[in-house]
Amino acid sequence: MKKISILISLAVLLALYFCWPGAPVKVVIPEGSGAGQAASVLKREGVLLSSTWFKLIVKVTGTGRRLMPGEYTLRRGMSAEEALWRLTHSTYISSVRVVIPEGWRMEQIADRLEANGILKGGDFLKLAREQKLEGYLFPSTYNLKKNTPPQEVLNLLKSEFDRQIRPLFSKNFPEKMDERKALIIASIVEREAVDDSERPLIAAVYVNRYRKGMPLEADPTTQYALGYWKKALTYKDLKFKSPYNTYVVGGLPPGPICNPGYSSVAAAMEPANLDALYFVADRKGKHIFNASFKEHLKAKRRVEQAARSEQK
Repeated sequence: MKKISILISLAVLLALYFCWPGAPVKVVIPEGSGAGQAASVLKREGVLLSSTWFKLIVKVTGTGRRLMPGEYTLRRGMSAEEALWRLTHSTYISSVRVVIPEGWRMEQIADRLEANGILKGGDFLKLAREQKLEGYLFPSTYNLKKNTPPQEVLNLLKSEFDRQIRPLFSKNFPEKMDERKALIIASIVEREAVDDSERPLIAAVYVNRYRKGMPLEADPTTQYALGYWKKALTYKDLKFKSPYNTYVVGGLPPGPICNPGYSSVAAAMEPANLDALYFVADRKGKHIFNASFKEHLKAKRRVEQAARSEQK
């Protein structure tokens, strides 16, 4: 009986600790949250007794745009005023939710990490270039602490790549492909594909061209060579001298041109059984694939004619 009494007492103490006003609680404010969503989260976690007063204060003070996403360690039963103060001051953030999209190059990742106060972008970029990590920084959503050492963040992104992508490389590689080549193809596919179902088709085109010794002539490689994702490339751009510009050099570029996601790497590892060597965007989010250059030109003319008709 004595043991049971002790256990009950401990249970009561724990319940009081976690439910009584002032008990610590971790709260995650999602990226893009407005006052309403933030108030709902705080109310649900017991930080606020009323979400209405919190929303009113935000409206009166005009601090809605200053609410910062991330993980906070707050207390149950806080005043709305203190909760708002903490959500608008970075010193109270335990960790920040950072989204790294598929297809970003390392410069873009560095900029986003710096914008979120995680690290200095220049330091991150220097290490990433030295270690040749373009392509290996896995795009995903990460909860990161502010002022984290750049190497620690690189290790995290690389370890996620190893966890997600490395198993794909345990399979047989397509003919004339290896890990590095597959990742390069995947990075080009990532920048070309709009519709997920077309990733294996686009991968097939570039694998076919590579096997035949044809120039890849992939627009994203020219964009990478120029240093940014320029939308409308000119003929002058296509002649830009760079080992990454596959309009002026044969074979594959020296390395990946971005950091691809799982679907693009899977497509490069298992390209579609397709003999196409050309494709053109149909301006509707998909592409038209052809094996002959003659048919490719016909497809381009049809697309151009359709575009002119829509403009009339």
